[in-house]
Amino acid sequence: MTFNDTFLKACMGRPVEYTPVWLMRQAGRYLPQYQRVRTNLSFLELCKNPELCVEVTLQPIDYLGVDAAILFSDILIPLEAMGLALEFHEGRGPVLPEPIHGKAALDRLIVPDPRETMGFVLKTIELLRRELSVPLIGFAGAPFTCATYSIEGGSSKVFWETKKMMFAAPELFHAIMAKITQTTISYLRAQAEAGAQALQLFDSWAGILAPGDYRHYALPYVEQIFTQLRDCAVPLIYFINNGATLLNQCESIAAQVIGVDWRVNIGEAARLVSPKVVQGNLDPAALLLPEPQLRTRLEALLADAEQATGHIFNLGHGVNHFTPPEKAKLVVDLVHQLSAQPDHH
Repeated sequence: MTFNDTFLKACMGRPVEYTPVWLMRQAGRYLPQYQRVRTNLSFLELCKNPELCVEVTLQPIDYLGVDAAILFSDILIPLEAMGLALEFHEGRGPVLPEPIHGKAALDRLIVPDPRETMGFVLKTIELLRRELSVPLIGFAGAPFTCATYSIEGGSSKVFWETKKMMFAAPELFHAIMAKITQTTISYLRAQAEAGAQALQLFDSWAGILAPGDYRHYALPYVEQIFTQLRDCAVPLIYFINNGATLLNQCESIAAQVIGVDWRVNIGEAARLVSPKVVQGNLDPAALLLPEPQLRTRLEALLADAEQATGHIFNLGHGVNHFTPPEKAKLVVDLVHQLSAQPDHH
């Protein structure tokens, strides 16, 4: 079994024979084989079963032909390890029934030992490394994104509780961020030690912040995480969702790769974060385009990305669960085909 390291080369800005591809949420609800595994399990039960996590992580590798695997888990696992109750409800997503609204709730949270509290994740990584012929990406949620869940008690549209705390009780907000940051650093370090070959930090909600507020309330914690993880000697990726107005602040982050959503042109993103590598950024809904239009759109995206130090193709967000699996496979095949440099063959 030969190991495909194209993704790792691209992360470091080294020359590659074609643009490597992986898709956020490439393992998941759109795949019938995933649905079969999920039949008798809750989402959280699946996340805590290493053998089944291995199975669902591997499913899209075999079917799609992607160049990297991403660990099957959830960004909120560390919040539960810190002591917050966590539930997943069909149709509603994650619910944290006891959100942090005061110092007493914060004081109850611990900075957990990842081996003791999240050993099932590390076990999954160890098992996957025996099976995979592509690199394995470990991940965590960024502190601001995790903080919003812990303060709002789940997903939100307006983030009123989070911003109320930021502006009216900043000491409490920063104390929550500091605790989540410490937890995230030890969790990602443990993933690298268990065998993860790249680490991605998902900042799903950073884009709700004004640029100045991002700089003050979120960015310092992201910088701290990546600075602390530099000695792990694996590529570090920061995905900032809805972050078009924040990309010019990413230069201070010690990550090699910046992942962007579809709301910004990939060439413009590359210019803003240069000399970092860019990852992205097809609108997940564009997978539904008829093949000729999809091909045209991918050609344009790949051309725009040529000015970047390096490019890893991905969607601008996760695969939507209503996506026909064959469309996800088509996009992987087309990117490989369109980006293969003739002079490499």
